[in-house]
Amino acid sequence: MEPTTQRSPNRRIAVIGTGYVGLTTGACLCSLGHHVTCCDADRDKLAELRRGEVRIREPGLGELVRAGISAGRLGFTRSSVSAVRDADAVFLCLPTPMAADGGADLAAVAEVVREVRGHLPANGLLVTKSTVPVGTAARLAELVGRGDVAVVSNPEFLREGRAVQDFLAPDRIVVGAAADAAAQRVAELYAGVDAPVVRTDPATAEVVKYAANSFLATKLSYVNDLAELCERVGADVTGITTCLGHDHRIANSFLRPGPGWGGSCLPKDTAALLHTAEAVGVDLPLVRAAVETNRRQQRRAVDKVVAACGGRVAGVRLGLLGLAFKAGTDDLRDSPAVAVAGELARQGAELVAFDPALRGDERGLPAEVAVVDNPYQAVKGARAVVVLTEWPEFTDLDWSQVLDLAESPVVVDTRNAVDVAVLRRAGAVVHGVGRG
Repeated sequence: MEPTTQRSPNRRIAVIGTGYVGLTTGACLCSLGHHVTCCDADRDKLAELRRGEVRIREPGLGELVRAGISAGRLGFTRSSVSAVRDADAVFLCLPTPMAADGGADLAAVAEVVREVRGHLPANGLLVTKSTVPVGTAARLAELVGRGDVAVVSNPEFLREGRAVQDFLAPDRIVVGAAADAAAQRVAELYAGVDAPVVRTDPATAEVVKYAANSFLATKLSYVNDLAELCERVGADVTGITTCLGHDHRIANSFLRPGPGWGGSCLPKDTAALLHTAEAVGVDLPLVRAAVETNRRQQRRAVDKVVAACGGRVAGVRLGLLGLAFKAGTDDLRDSPAVAVAGELARQGAELVAFDPALRGDERGLPAEVAVVDNPYQAVKGARAVVVLTEWPEFTDLDWSQVLDLAESPVVVDTRNAVDVAVLRRAGAVVHGVGRG
């Protein structure tokens, strides 16, 4: 393990895929001085990117894209073949969604590798940035079928809402390669980034991402279990997590209770780790329990809303604040807020929602949820106001006005996002998480 301090020559890099990981990877590598060509099959998205327009809600990403275009070091193409022909390294940043059996679906990765394998330069680097199951590097090496091309695992650890910061100031850079020379070449691409480089074999690097996310998921599920205990015994989970966070062995991240965890990584990565373990006859009871606790936490959030409305929500209007899986993003993938909204809709509730990141036409929104463009419109006439995402904008609302607009002063804060003292001064009947 060593820091990336020595400046290496600028390289030509191809990034296949301009989703959340791909565009961040391409723009950040460009900011380090490399010449980057990003490839995507979506013509409309490419046209927007060439104009410097970025769909992804991510602080600093649009600025990096526009700076790279202006400097002449960042380009976009639909042709993966043309992108890779003179590339010193090719980064695969393609979707690996959860398959029906819980494993990762590598169809998109395999398809691209088949397209480009005959066009990769001699002594090329094929780098998997996507989250892939153990053994993928070996399988891709067989698929490429060229001894002069090294397949290297370089997993991403990007948090939505902080992706640029996480790329340029990471906790670590993991490089998994069968040959030291290939690992060194990939590590050199990060020259100028002040972070330790962990060099290991491809299989270990592939497991690291799943291990990290499954650990974080377990930590969140543990806190949600504690929250339920606190409600039963009259304790305050916030005080407990504050004390836990002061313990350097635990630290204070991922200690906030809520309606469950979601997003693009934790659900599919825990499922993939369980699938991998099952395939080799290993049981991971802690991870299985974390997944089940998460499902139960979503049900508990629904039950809390139903109880606050007198035992049923059929025909009841509810004002929902937040639908994204967490603040700082417009991502609805496996959002616990959407899961809770969907179950409330199935029980017959009339749902009106506001989320500062959403327009209302996003894929993944339940059809039964009407999305409006301001929070006060969402709560008007609501039997209960339900906070489902911890947007800081919600703490700044005029809660007296919110409760005047609502039919009743009931607030179900599934994130403990709003200061309970503020809510009570406004006259709210507060139902939080983990408070007796």
